[in-house]
Amino acid sequence: MIRMNLLGVGICTIIFIGCFFYGEGGMVFYFNLISFLVVSSGTIGVAFLSYPYERLKNAYKVALNSYKKDIVNSPDQIVNILLDISVRSRSDGVLSLEKVEKTTTITFLKNALGLLVDGYSEDEIRSILHNEMYYFKTRRQHSERVFRTTALVAPAFGVAGSIIGLIGMLYGVGDTGIILKTIPIALTSTLYGIVLSYYVLVPIAENIYSKTQKELFMQSIMTDGIIEIGKEQNLYKLEKRLSSFLTPSAREGKQESLQELRKRYIRMKTEQKEERVEVISSHVQCAR
Repeated sequence: MIRMNLLGVGICTIIFIGCFFYGEGGMVFYFNLISFLVVSSGTIGVAFLSYPYERLKNAYKVALNSYKKDIVNSPDQIVNILLDISVRSRSDGVLSLEKVEKTTTITFLKNALGLLVDGYSEDEIRSILHNEMYYFKTRRQHSERVFRTTALVAPAFGVAGSIIGLIGMLYGVGDTGIILKTIPIALTSTLYGIVLSYYVLVPIAENIYSKTQKELFMQSIMTDGIIEIGKEQNLYKLEKRLSSFLTPSAREGKQESLQELRKRYIRMKTEQKEERVEVISSHVQCAR
């Protein structure tokens, strides 16, 4: 998905920039250093006046990470992981999940498994994980807010640049040289402000928002799944419960893998039953 997004952005950017080359003079007509400095310095200045440096630095990191490929791409992958954990838990016991905790690369799942292995109650696990989700969402909203604020003020500084250009034009009435120098400032400043806001900052803020919503959704699935695993929920019931998070198409597409997990569960129950029978038989023979 990230690859296709980048491809789409690349094609649209090439077309967008290509439009500037239409006609005589090409790109030179649309570049003005003063306009660029007015818009960029004004927007960055507002950011520094509005937020602490640490928040700005964190927002930059969050923006970069939001465009990186996810460790887990879809909710159905999370469901399969949880069902596999459930099979392991019922087969080898909850303490066996400590190995899964150490090997998993999903931070939220690692924390949830740690709580389960350490013997926290259902209410304690739910409370701790919900707090983690809440503050995760809050931190992401702070980063998103940085880009939405700068997106809001960038066009305003474009207008400010235009006013600077108009003032220069009025000052230079009767002097063609001054007018020709200030007209480009007046026009390109508005262009830069609009492009910076709606082609750069707003999409970054929206991407952070959508990525956050996706991660929160998957964290909800993990929270629900870990709590049910802790209650030693029947695999069939757990499957139904977790599948309710998926779209109908995702449920159909995962039927084969879920069938495999069912078979594993049935084999596990059969093996446990056979072991109990063997233990009982050995006790009977010893009693004789």
